[in-house]
Amino acid sequence: MLGRSLTLFALAALLASCGSGDSDSAQDAASPYVKAHSLQQLMDTVMEPDAQIFWRSSGTVSDAGGTRDLTPTTPEGWAAAQSAAATVAETGNLLMTPMFAQDRGPDWIAFAQDLARAGKGAEQAAIDRDGDAMFEAGAKLSEACSACHQAYLPQEQAARADSPR
Repeated sequence: MLGRSLTLFALAALLASCGSGDSDSAQDAASPYVKAHSLQQLMDTVMEPDAQIFWRSSGTVSDAGGTRDLTPTTPEGWAAAQSAAATVAETGNLLMTPMFAQDRGPDWIAFAQDLARAGKGAEQAAIDRDGDAMFEAGAKLSEACSACHQAYLPQEQAARADSPR
């Protein structure tokens, strides 16, 4: 009887410890999302490359060789700009999910919404094959990124600098 009581006690303690461990693990188990990337990884591998694809598809560049228009001239170029803009818009939506928005300031959602809207506008400009609208959308996208970076990038960099390596 004492052995059985100790076994039940040990089992209860084991089960209780499963729920009291790492809060991220407990939260991950309750969340329908699978967090595949940290915020920094998401920015480095998804957001930044796709924003660059869009920006390199709009406006003009002047250098020693002269001025050249970056507006796509092929169906593939327009499709790449549209896809990049769509990814930017959906990244804005992803940033509003609890796995990225939790423990951030109330303005985080507003910044993410601005990013999603800018991406959606950029996508529409590519769908419309409108070079002037692409340029304007690129500026709005840049503004959305800069506003968030001014508020959060210094905090993120400081947190990384303070964390053990």
